[in-house]
Amino acid sequence: MSDSINTHIAHHVRAIPRSGIREFFDLVQGQKDIISLGVGEPDFVTPWHIRESAIYALERGKTSYTSNLGLLSLREEISRHLAKHFDVHYDAKNQILIAVGVSEALDLALRALINPGDEILYHEPCYVSYSPSIALAHGKPVAIECTAATEFAVTAEAIEKAITPRSKVLILNFPTNPTGGTMTRSELEKIAAVAQRHNLVVLTDEIYAELTFEGEHVSIASLPGMAVRTIFLHGFSKAYAMTGFRIGYACGPAELIEAMMRIHQYSMLCASIISQEAALEALRNGATACSSMRDQYKLRRNFIVKAFNEMGLSCHLPRGSFYAFPSIKKWGLSSKEFALRLLNEEKVAAVPGSAFGSSGEGYLRCCFATDLNRIEIAAERMARFVGRL
Repeated sequence: MSDSINTHIAHHVRAIPRSGIREFFDLVQGQKDIISLGVGEPDFVTPWHIRESAIYALERGKTSYTSNLGLLSLREEISRHLAKHFDVHYDAKNQILIAVGVSEALDLALRALINPGDEILYHEPCYVSYSPSIALAHGKPVAIECTAATEFAVTAEAIEKAITPRSKVLILNFPTNPTGGTMTRSELEKIAAVAQRHNLVVLTDEIYAELTFEGEHVSIASLPGMAVRTIFLHGFSKAYAMTGFRIGYACGPAELIEAMMRIHQYSMLCASIISQEAALEALRNGATACSSMRDQYKLRRNFIVKAFNEMGLSCHLPRGSFYAFPSIKKWGLSSKEFALRLLNEEKVAAVPGSAFGSSGEGYLRCCFATDLNRIEIAAERMARFVGRL
């Protein structure tokens, strides 16, 4: 692109970096014999009955727009599902919005809430889009570091220390990408008290909730006094292996959902009706498949974490998601250098921890959403690699 055209690009867009995940995996493309522990996507195909539901929707000619809020039947099913499994209660008519993945739901929420200069708190290491999404909505990202000492949970004390008069929104994501960190009910109750004391709106991204291996999953939206100040984000990509369907949703106070819908109607208009039909089937009949996939992820988690610790890569046992986050600090290499050497020397792809924020430096994100046999081979190669360092 010529310099004259480049100057026309908005300053805040030029300042946004490329995704550290995608940037790294551009290097992987075209290489042979690679075992990828990289992209956070289930290796399972979407369960057949969900695919059949999408096909049947096409066959019946369901190819139209839906309401901006999404199919009422899907919103009603989401309302029932959340009441039963999350103890959160939303009116399907005006408190639920169907979006094009959780990513769009997050973007809508941020754009609906942020005035230029507002501070948005989030815990780090975290999903790569949080900070850029805040910046694109003209907010100021404020990272709160989480460490292995607390198994990458965030504390109410750390959140309160980061709060200033400009603080407006707190983003939570548990179980967490990339660490697999989870939260206890008692700590969430303390965070809820902080949010209420400082009048914060909470965005809770619970896309990995169904992939909780031990303990209960608690939504902060279910705690006393939090429903009126929380936007609950969820979707179908991880639990039901539906990444390509691009279907998610946001729930919250009617006033906030209305504000988000106003943006949604002029950008996306509505989510794909075919994907919405598939999501409806997932909620109605997908529990068994979801449970089966979770059991497989747990087996893989147990193997890979044990293997990491045995080869000297210190790694906590993630209680949720399908990510392990081993430390590589003792070798003195940057996470990017370690990952590049591992890729070039042993043909194993893992994401540098630095892709998830500065507090992720010194770690690798290793996704165990891949076949156990391939994970075993990857572990052998990684053990050989660290043995040479």
